[in-house]
Amino acid sequence: MIIKVCGMRDTQNIQEVAALGVDWIGLIFYPKSPRAIENEECRMKNEELNMKNSSFKKVGVFVNATFEEMMEAVAVYGLDYLQLHGDESPERCFSLQKRGISLIKAISIATIEDLEKTKTYEEYVDYFLFDTKCKHYGGSGKTFDWSILSAYKGNTPFLLSGGIHPGSVEAIRNVSHPQCAGIDLNSGFETEPALKDIEKLKFFLSQLSNNVRLAKRKAINN
Repeated sequence: MIIKVCGMRDTQNIQEVAALGVDWIGLIFYPKSPRAIENEECRMKNEELNMKNSSFKKVGVFVNATFEEMMEAVAVYGLDYLQLHGDESPERCFSLQKRGISLIKAISIATIEDLEKTKTYEEYVDYFLFDTKCKHYGGSGKTFDWSILSAYKGNTPFLLSGGIHPGSVEAIRNVSHPQCAGIDLNSGFETEPALKDIEKLKFFLSQLSNNVRLAKRKAINN
Protein backbone atom coordinates (compact mmCIF):
# COMPACT_ATOMS: atom_id res chain seq x y z
CA MET A 1 0.00 0.00 0.00
CA ILE A 2 1.32 3.41 -1.01
CA ILE A 3 1.31 5.90 1.87
CA LYS A 4 1.19 9.51 0.66
CA VAL A 5 1.40 12.39 3.11
CA CYS A 6 0.28 15.57 1.40
CA GLY A 7 0.35 19.30 2.10
CA MET A 8 3.89 19.60 3.42
CA ARG A 9 6.41 22.43 3.20
CA ASP A 10 8.65 22.43 6.29
CA THR A 11 11.85 20.59 5.41
CA GLN A 12 12.50 19.29 8.93
CA ASN A 13 8.93 18.04 9.21
CA ILE A 14 9.31 16.36 5.81
CA GLN A 15 12.43 14.56 7.00
CA GLU A 16 10.66 13.41 10.17
CA VAL A 17 7.70 12.10 8.15
CA ALA A 18 10.03 10.43 5.65
CA ALA A 19 11.78 8.64 8.52
CA LEU A 20 8.49 6.88 9.25
CA GLY A 21 8.82 5.10 5.92
CA VAL A 22 6.12 6.88 3.92
CA ASP A 23 6.30 6.45 0.14
CA TRP A 24 5.19 9.81 -1.28
CA ILE A 25 5.32 13.40 -0.03
CA GLY A 26 2.83 15.87 -1.51
CA LEU A 27 3.75 19.52 -2.15
CA ILE A 28 0.90 21.89 -2.98
CA PHE A 29 1.44 24.50 -5.69
CA TYR A 30 -2.04 26.04 -5.50
CA PRO A 31 -1.68 29.60 -4.16
CA LYS A 32 -5.11 29.63 -2.49
CA SER A 33 -4.30 26.62 -0.34
CA PRO A 34 -3.16 27.29 3.27
CA ARG A 35 -0.53 24.60 2.62
CA ALA A 36 0.89 26.14 -0.56
CA ILE A 37 4.66 26.38 -0.80
CA GLU A 38 4.81 28.84 -3.69
CA ASN A 39 5.46 32.11 -1.86
CA GLU A 40 8.63 33.86 -0.73
CA GLU A 41 7.98 33.30 2.97
CA CYS A 42 7.85 29.51 2.93
CA ARG A 43 9.27 28.44 -0.46
CA MET A 44 11.72 25.62 0.13
CA LYS A 45 15.20 25.83 -1.29
CA ASN A 46 15.92 23.54 -4.19
CA GLU A 47 18.90 21.92 -2.50
CA GLU A 48 16.86 21.18 0.65
CA LEU A 49 14.09 19.30 -1.13
CA ASN A 50 15.51 18.04 -4.41
CA MET A 51 17.49 15.29 -2.71
CA LYS A 52 18.86 12.81 -5.22
CA ASN A 53 18.84 9.90 -2.79
CA SER A 54 15.61 10.67 -0.95
CA SER A 55 13.65 7.62 0.20
CA PHE A 56 10.32 9.02 -0.99
CA LYS A 57 8.71 10.21 -4.20
CA LYS A 58 7.71 13.87 -4.51
CA VAL A 59 4.22 14.71 -5.77
CA GLY A 60 3.40 18.23 -6.93
CA VAL A 61 -0.27 19.16 -6.53
CA PHE A 62 -1.65 21.67 -9.05
CA VAL A 63 -5.01 23.26 -9.82
CA ASN A 64 -5.44 24.47 -13.41
CA ALA A 65 -1.79 25.52 -13.62
CA THR A 66 -0.12 26.38 -16.90
CA PHE A 67 2.13 23.91 -18.65
CA GLU A 68 5.11 26.22 -17.99
CA GLU A 69 4.35 26.48 -14.26
CA MET A 70 4.26 22.72 -13.89
CA MET A 71 7.42 22.15 -15.90
CA GLU A 72 9.29 24.72 -13.81
CA ALA A 73 8.21 22.99 -10.59
CA VAL A 74 9.32 19.62 -11.95
CA ALA A 75 12.76 21.07 -12.68
CA VAL A 76 13.17 23.03 -9.45
CA TYR A 77 11.78 20.49 -6.99
CA GLY A 78 12.61 17.25 -8.78
CA LEU A 79 8.98 16.14 -8.78
CA ASP A 80 8.28 12.48 -9.55
CA TYR A 81 4.52 12.92 -10.07
CA LEU A 82 2.10 15.69 -10.92
CA GLN A 83 -1.28 15.51 -9.21
CA LEU A 84 -3.90 17.46 -11.13
CA HIS A 85 -6.70 18.65 -8.89
CA GLY A 86 -8.56 21.04 -11.18
CA ASP A 87 -10.39 20.95 -14.49
CA GLU A 88 -7.42 19.71 -16.50
CA SER A 89 -8.55 18.00 -19.69
CA PRO A 90 -7.49 14.57 -20.95
CA GLU A 91 -5.66 16.47 -23.71
CA ARG A 92 -3.60 18.35 -21.11
CA CYS A 93 -2.80 15.05 -19.42
CA PHE A 94 -1.72 13.58 -22.75
CA SER A 95 0.58 16.54 -23.43
CA LEU A 96 2.28 16.00 -20.07
CA GLN A 97 2.40 12.27 -20.60
CA LYS A 98 4.28 12.79 -23.86
CA ARG A 99 6.97 14.59 -21.84
CA GLY A 100 7.44 11.49 -19.72
CA ILE A 101 5.62 12.96 -16.72
CA SER A 102 3.87 10.55 -14.34
CA LEU A 103 0.36 11.74 -13.50
CA ILE A 104 -2.26 11.45 -10.79
CA LYS A 105 -5.71 12.83 -11.59
CA ALA A 106 -7.93 13.75 -8.67
CA ILE A 107 -11.60 12.92 -9.12
CA SER A 108 -14.15 14.40 -6.71
CA ILE A 109 -16.69 11.80 -5.60
CA ALA A 110 -20.17 12.17 -4.14
CA THR A 111 -22.20 9.66 -6.15
CA ILE A 112 -21.62 6.64 -8.39
CA GLU A 113 -22.15 8.90 -11.41
CA ASP A 114 -18.95 10.81 -10.55
CA LEU A 115 -16.93 7.69 -11.37
CA GLU A 116 -17.90 8.14 -15.04
CA LYS A 117 -15.30 10.93 -15.26
CA THR A 118 -12.52 8.38 -14.95
CA LYS A 119 -13.28 6.87 -18.35
CA THR A 120 -11.98 9.84 -20.35
CA TYR A 121 -8.70 9.90 -18.39
CA GLU A 122 -8.06 6.16 -18.26
CA GLU A 123 -5.32 6.12 -20.92
CA TYR A 124 -3.55 9.28 -19.81
CA VAL A 125 -2.83 8.96 -16.08
CA ASP A 126 -0.93 6.55 -13.84
CA TYR A 127 -3.23 6.85 -10.84
CA PHE A 128 -6.53 8.37 -9.83
CA LEU A 129 -7.02 10.00 -6.45
CA PHE A 130 -10.61 9.74 -5.24
CA ASP A 131 -11.48 12.60 -2.92
CA THR A 132 -14.64 14.04 -1.38
CA LYS A 133 -16.57 16.42 -3.63
CA CYS A 134 -16.85 19.93 -2.24
CA LYS A 135 -17.53 23.46 -3.51
CA HIS A 136 -13.88 24.48 -3.73
CA TYR A 137 -10.70 22.94 -5.10
CA GLY A 138 -8.67 20.76 -2.78
CA GLY A 139 -9.69 18.59 0.12
CA SER A 140 -12.56 19.15 2.51
CA GLY A 141 -11.29 17.03 5.40
CA LYS A 142 -14.46 14.95 5.08
CA THR A 143 -14.95 11.35 3.99
CA PHE A 144 -17.24 10.32 1.16
CA ASP A 145 -19.08 7.00 1.04
CA TRP A 146 -16.26 4.61 0.13
CA SER A 147 -18.72 1.87 -0.75
CA ILE A 148 -19.36 3.82 -3.98
CA LEU A 149 -15.96 2.64 -5.20
CA SER A 150 -17.24 -0.90 -5.67
CA ALA A 151 -18.75 0.46 -8.90
CA TYR A 152 -15.33 1.49 -10.25
CA LYS A 153 -14.39 -0.97 -12.99
CA GLY A 154 -11.40 0.85 -14.48
CA ASN A 155 -7.90 -0.50 -14.95
CA THR A 156 -6.12 2.49 -13.44
CA PRO A 157 -5.12 2.10 -9.77
CA PHE A 158 -6.31 4.72 -7.30
CA LEU A 159 -5.42 6.33 -4.00
CA LEU A 160 -8.09 6.83 -1.37
CA SER A 161 -8.39 10.33 0.04
CA GLY A 162 -10.75 12.50 2.03
CA GLY A 163 -11.01 12.82 5.79
CA ILE A 164 -8.62 10.02 6.72
CA HIS A 165 -7.59 10.36 10.38
CA PRO A 166 -5.97 8.21 13.11
CA GLY A 167 -9.24 6.37 13.68
CA SER A 168 -9.70 5.33 10.04
CA VAL A 169 -7.68 2.10 10.13
CA GLU A 170 -10.63 -0.29 10.26
CA ALA A 171 -12.51 1.57 7.53
CA ILE A 172 -9.44 1.45 5.27
CA ARG A 173 -9.05 -2.28 5.86
CA ASN A 174 -12.63 -2.78 4.71
CA VAL A 175 -11.88 -1.25 1.31
CA SER A 176 -11.03 -4.38 -0.64
CA HIS A 177 -11.09 -3.00 -4.18
CA PRO A 178 -8.35 -4.62 -6.35
CA GLN A 179 -7.32 -1.26 -7.79
CA CYS A 180 -6.90 0.47 -4.41
CA ALA A 181 -3.16 1.17 -4.42
CA GLY A 182 -2.80 3.43 -1.40
CA ILE A 183 -4.03 6.24 0.81
CA ASP A 184 -3.55 10.00 0.97
CA LEU A 185 -3.10 11.60 4.40
CA ASN A 186 -3.34 15.31 5.15
CA SER A 187 -5.35 17.48 7.53
CA GLY A 188 -6.35 14.63 9.85
CA PHE A 189 -2.72 14.41 10.99
CA GLU A 190 -1.84 18.09 11.46
CA THR A 191 -1.05 20.33 14.38
CA GLU A 192 -1.55 23.28 12.02
CA PRO A 193 -1.82 23.63 8.21
CA ALA A 194 1.23 22.03 6.53
CA LEU A 195 2.73 20.76 9.81
CA LYS A 196 2.20 17.06 10.47
CA ASP A 197 1.95 15.47 13.91
CA ILE A 198 4.67 12.81 13.90
CA GLU A 199 3.28 10.86 16.85
CA LYS A 200 -0.19 10.67 15.28
CA LEU A 201 1.29 9.45 12.02
CA LYS A 202 3.54 6.93 13.78
CA PHE A 203 0.62 5.48 15.74
CA PHE A 204 -1.63 5.34 12.67
CA LEU A 205 0.99 3.64 10.49
CA SER A 206 1.75 1.12 13.24
CA GLN A 207 -1.94 0.28 13.62
CA LEU A 208 -2.40 0.08 9.87
CA SER A 209 0.58 -2.25 9.50
CA ASN A 210 -0.66 -4.52 12.28
CA ASN A 211 -4.14 -4.57 10.78
CA VAL A 212 -2.82 -5.53 7.34
CA ARG A 213 -0.72 -8.35 8.80
CA LEU A 214 -3.70 -9.72 10.72
CA ALA A 215 -5.88 -9.56 7.60
CA LYS A 216 -3.27 -11.47 5.56
CA ARG A 217 -2.92 -14.11 8.27
CA LYS A 218 -6.69 -14.53 8.43
CA ALA A 219 -6.89 -14.89 4.64
CA ILE A 220 -4.17 -17.56 4.65
CA ASN A 221 -5.84 -19.50 7.44
CA ASN A 222 -9.14 -19.44 5.59
